[in-house]
Amino acid sequence: MALPDVASREEWLAARKELLVKEKELTRARDALNSARRRLPMVRVDKQYAFEGPEGEASLLDLFEGRRQLYLVHVMWDPEWERACRSCSSGLAEISVGLLRHLHDRDTTYAAVSRAPQSRIGPFKAEMGWVFPWYSSLGSDFNYDYHVTLDASVAPEEYNYRPVPPEDDRPMELPGASCFLRDGDTVYHTYSMYARGVEQVGGSYYFLDMTALGRQEEWEEPKGRASGGMQAGSRLPYPDEYDDEYSL
Repeated sequence: MALPDVASREEWLAARKELLVKEKELTRARDALNSARRRLPMVRVDKQYAFEGPEGEASLLDLFEGRRQLYLVHVMWDPEWERACRSCSSGLAEISVGLLRHLHDRDTTYAAVSRAPQSRIGPFKAEMGWVFPWYSSLGSDFNYDYHVTLDASVAPEEYNYRPVPPEDDRPMELPGASCFLRDGDTVYHTYSMYARGVEQVGGSYYFLDMTALGRQEEWEEPKGRASGGMQAGSRLPYPDEYDDEYSL
């Protein structure tokens, strides 16, 4: 495994200060980007979507649970699959009670939505021990309208705001997240992000980004630090497949 160069403390400190300049530039750029995101206009959601939750049918307004904002994660789960996407499930496993409490304190609800039926979502969620709400959008246009299920026979195909070349493997499930704002009983769509944009919410990847070995994936630079970690093409385990003291 390739390791970082060894230097004196003085050499390390000089290099660290040089990197700090770039980090501060990124911090200021991120603050400016977040401000621009908050200045985006919003779109009134007039279509009536029907979701299925553990308590029965729910509207998009119901998903807010009375709060002003809704952060909704689009979890990849085709109705034919036995379980949700492994990568999506890995991200969901990082949603703690503490995070939900902090969001709720800021009048924001976190919820997951998939096309899988509630008859599969409920048992899987219970098996994982997750407490956030998770709804089924099966039978509605929701996933197609927000471009996380691609099927040209239902809606024009685009992903991450770009057209997607037609392929035989349809329907296709893709990851994303969408934000909504409630004003009384009126719901507005304020933001959606897709692909690697979704990882900006943080989680374990952003902790690993601070370390010498990083995420330990083959695409990272410098090369050669992935040994012993995740290799290119490897499959993330489901949360209940980790063989350690944190297993359920």
